[in-house]
Amino acid sequence: MTDSWANPAPDPPAASGADLLLELHGPGLRAGLTDALREAVRNGRLAAGTRLPSSRSLAVDLGVARNTVANAYAELIAEGWLTARQGSGTRVARRATPRRAASPASGDTPTRGRPTYGLLPGSPNLAEFPRTQWLAAARRALTAAPHDAFGYGDALGRVELRTALADYLPRARGVYATPERVVVCSGFQHGLTLVARVLRGRRVRAVAVESYGFGVYRDVLTGAGLRTPPLYVDECGARTDDLARLPGVGAVLLTPAHQYPTGVALRPDRRAAAVDWARASGGLILEDDYDGEFRYDRQPVGALQGLDPERVVYFGTASKSLAPGLRLAWMVLPEELVPEIEAAKGHIDWASSLEQLTLAEFISSGAYDRHLRAMRLRYRRRRDQLVAALAQRAPGIRVTGVAAGLQVLLELPRGTERSVVEAAAARGLAVRGMAQFRYEVADSGWRLPEQDALVVNYAAPPDSAWAGALDALCRVMP
Repeated sequence: MTDSWANPAPDPPAASGADLLLELHGPGLRAGLTDALREAVRNGRLAAGTRLPSSRSLAVDLGVARNTVANAYAELIAEGWLTARQGSGTRVARRATPRRAASPASGDTPTRGRPTYGLLPGSPNLAEFPRTQWLAAARRALTAAPHDAFGYGDALGRVELRTALADYLPRARGVYATPERVVVCSGFQHGLTLVARVLRGRRVRAVAVESYGFGVYRDVLTGAGLRTPPLYVDECGARTDDLARLPGVGAVLLTPAHQYPTGVALRPDRRAAAVDWARASGGLILEDDYDGEFRYDRQPVGALQGLDPERVVYFGTASKSLAPGLRLAWMVLPEELVPEIEAAKGHIDWASSLEQLTLAEFISSGAYDRHLRAMRLRYRRRRDQLVAALAQRAPGIRVTGVAAGLQVLLELPRGTERSVVEAAAARGLAVRGMAQFRYEVADSGWRLPEQDALVVNYAAPPDSAWAGALDALCRVMP
């Protein structure tokens, strides 16, 4: 007797060609296959020109006789659904697809198209993403990547990126950082969600937020069950000396290097007041350093975190320095917070390990510094062109927040903000008014001074659209 393992059955022949999912219905295999293929072409699931698997390959996949597939193909070729050519295989015929019926309301309701120009805040110039340098870094990183880089990863993030950031952040932003304190996340909002969850678990009831800022970040905090009392902002930044008077506040979210969207830097005495409050109350400062690398007419303003690393959670991101599509951000945490954030994040890394390795290589090789220096020059040139054009064509408009960042504030005459935004839209120019960033609570006892303004992102338009966007902006100024 021969053991079965000694002479195993030969493996079935490997099927070649593209995978094709088909569900066969009906009384016969051939009819069912023909109907399934016809319907896949009719509904567009198999697009014109798609190459189908060979009859042998599809027969193996479906577990049917090869002649069944060949006959179904032949029938559909005769009907005009498929074509076959020697050396090219069987393909979906390039038939005219039926037009979809228009909805009854489509002829009655005008559809606003995409704007021709966009000056909306929140994005860098995506056309300037350093594709060649990034690809070179990716190749080097992939070549050197250990095998575990293709696994689920450490919840804190790849150690290579955490190490590179622990070297870069102290040098460039004055942050106290060690790899053990750095946590990689897939964007600022992801990191804020994790911190909000931890704060709620610590029974924190409220997180103070600046009276001008992104509403989506307030939504993250309120979604975690936290109140968000406003901390009012003036020409010197957030009024941090008011923190002690806000009941139940256990943390504060600040943009100290470059307040968003007013563009002011937090004055030194207010930076000190925030740290003093955190030390005295046991609270935390959540520092959003969203575009801290971009400064033009002033000395760099270092991160607030350097004043007290145990009371400040530092947030940084690649979304403004490189591109938001990378989905890479980082937190530098107080030591005691690391285990809680790790537990909140879970047991796997949510950011791509390969993108993390690439960014680590991009930073370590010096390419990140070179890119930032180049973009500072480009953005400063854009800012200067904007200021000069407004001075010439709209001299009554005051431009503020120009010393750093990617956007400026254009102060408008009282009561004109809405009409200017609408006039810009009519010219195909997308802009955002200050009202969209305004936040106050009716029963707080404070009222924000009325301020009509536009928040204009001069960094975002590609070079080909910049002159047109600038001209359209000047034309709508009151």
